[in-house]
Order: sequence, then C-alpha cells, then structure tokens
Amino acid sequence: MFIGPHRRPLGVAVFLLTAALMAWPAAAQTKGAAPKDPETVEMVSKSNAECLGCHTQEALKKPPRPDMDLAKLGEALTDPGLYDASAHAGMACKTCHVGGYREYPHAAPAGAPPAGAPPANAPKIAKAETLQCDECHAQLTFRIDAQVEKSVHSKNLKDAFTCSTCHDPHVYKTAAKLVEPVKIVAQDNGMCLDCHDNDVRFAKFGGTLTPKKARPDIDAIHMWLPNAKRHWESVRCIECHTPPATTRQLAVSHEVLNKEKAERNCVTCHTQNTALRTRLYRYTAETQAQQAGFLNSALLGNAYVIGATRNTYLDLLGLGLIGLTIAGVGGHAAIRILGALVRRGRKQ
Repeated sequence: MFIGPHRRPLGVAVFLLTAALMAWPAAAQTKGAAPKDPETVEMVSKSNAECLGCHTQEALKKPPRPDMDLAKLGEALTDPGLYDASAHAGMACKTCHVGGYREYPHAAPAGAPPAGAPPANAPKIAKAETLQCDECHAQLTFRIDAQVEKSVHSKNLKDAFTCSTCHDPHVYKTAAKLVEPVKIVAQDNGMCLDCHDNDVRFAKFGGTLTPKKARPDIDAIHMWLPNAKRHWESVRCIECHTPPATTRQLAVSHEVLNKEKAERNCVTCHTQNTALRTRLYRYTAETQAQQAGFLNSALLGNAYVIGATRNTYLDLLGLGLIGLTIAGVGGHAAIRILGALVRRGRKQ
C-alpha cells in the first residue's frame, strides 16, 4: 500500500487502548467522526488544550517551559481555529499521536536513533508514533489505493508521496463540509499550487528524482487553455487531471493524470450534461435545481455551460403550449373534415 509502512502492532494496540479510554464508538472512529456526548467532548477538549499549550504560534513566542527545543517545536505547530473547522475537528490529538507523544517530554519518534544509552533500570517508554491514515480510514484507502498506484505522483515519487502530502489532517476539509464550489476550488487548487507553484516545496519532492526535476512553468503548460486564470478560479485542477470516479461515494478519482492524459475536450464540462454536476457541484446541483428549477443552476453564476439556462418549469410550459398547438391544429382539421362530410351528405 502506498499509504506508508505496514501497521505496527504497538501502534495499533495503543490506538485501540486510546479509543477505549475515550469511549468513542467504533463506527464514529471508522468515519473519522468526533464524539457527541458532553462528557467525552469535555475530555477531548481538555486533552487537546494540553497539546495546544505548546503547539501553537503563541506558545512558540512565549514558551511555557524553558527547556523546550524551539526549532523542533516550530516544525510542529497547529492553528486551533483551522483545526476546529477541519474534517477532524473534535477529535483528540492523542488519537493519532500515540505512544511517546502522550507524555512530555516526548519520547523519540519510532525509528529515530536513541539520544544515549539509558540506565539499566530505566522504565521502557513507548516510541512516539503518528498513526497512518489507513488505521481509521481502512475502507476508504482500500478503494483509492489502486487509483493512487496509477497516479503520476505515485509513479514518480513512490514512498515520498503520502496522504498528508496533499491532505493536511489539521486543516483539510471535505467537499461535503465546504459545500460551496468557490471554497472547494480555493482549497483543492491551493493543495496543487502549494507544490506546482512553489519552487522550494517542489524541490523537496523533485529532488528525490533521478535526474533532479525542475519545476515546470504552469502558465506555459496551460497556454492552450483559453483564459487559464479564470479556469483556475472557477474549477479545480483535478477536473481535468483525474478520470471519472468509479463510485458515487468518491466523486473524484485519486489517479492524477499527467499532461498527456489530462482532459482537453471542452465539451466535457461545457455542455448540458457537464461532468461538473457530479464532481465540483455534486453537493449543490440537486438542491438548487429543485429550488430554482434550472438545470445545472449551480453553474449559472460561475461558468458558461450549454443548456444551463434551461428552466424545467419553462420546459414544461413550452411542452404544454406545443401540445395545445398540436391539439388545436388537429381539432381544427377534424372540424373541417367533419364539416365537409356533412355538406357532401346534404348535396346527395
């Protein structure tokens, strides 16, 4: 699996123990949902407050302890506001950060060399571990693993490219949570541009290739696309750089395509049966269509789509008028024929 190393028995055991202590339902954990009962919510809040007492920008400016490694702390900061609005909001930090992360000072991360030989009688301390995404999202990763394996990122970057490379678990929101297309576009394109429009971050991954790859000029690559800037503001990169999803549960495939395989047919989006309805506008199209009566109504203010201005109510009215016209013409013809037959009978 591309997600990372195989599950470690220690990590799994500690995770299960943590889940039990927190008394979170198994179903909720599987879906990444936060607890709802007041007692557990309060417990999680207090637990997270302990972590955020150090891992915030404010704590870095005014360290709560004099012996802290500020350089290392600066690499592990969290914005509480962004986390509270993320897909993992309400979950305890120690649900994922287990083992040695539960106490301070933290134990060395798993796989890190020991700082020195511990005393013979020193108690054994669990190594600090961060659980992989598939520990909770097993069903989801099972579905997307095959797609990711075929992705241009996985082929080129192998183990250097993981879930958190794009989806920061402390910030990321699902499209179902964002709902509004403009917010979805801003977040998802931001994840792409974070590397593809950033020389420093691109070098971090491009430097793992042999030979080292320089960051391509995204403006030059997309010169064929009319008004490229407008497209990037209105739709996501993945609308063209991923194939159609194979299941309704996953509106977007995780198989990222290279420029040779990317979509270049404008009609894929700019048509009445636009692919955007089941992708970017999946969570708004049906509702707005019912409210406003327009087909693809969610697209009206954001993109030019053939047929989007058709209104279902006007369509029905038009069909009714056509029906009445046909009925009128047919009735008139029937009366003329009947009248002719009556006159002919009188003459005879």
